[in-house]
Amino acid sequence: MSILRRGDEKFHYSDGSHKWVPPDPDYDQAVWDEQVRQHKQKHLRNEHPKVRIQRLV
Repeated sequence: MSILRRGDEKFHYSDGSHKWVPPDPDYDQAVWDEQVRQHKQKHLRNEHPKVRIQRLV
């Protein structure tokens, strides 16, 4: 799971997936791609993976 912060909304759909299409059709796709890539890197730097072991009885 990643942490969504204020301002992250422009990079996410309501289901939490990332938007790879810029919000404005006149926006440069290459610039948007780089912004999304950097945004995803922020998610990875902020993740603290936890392992849960569940025992099925």
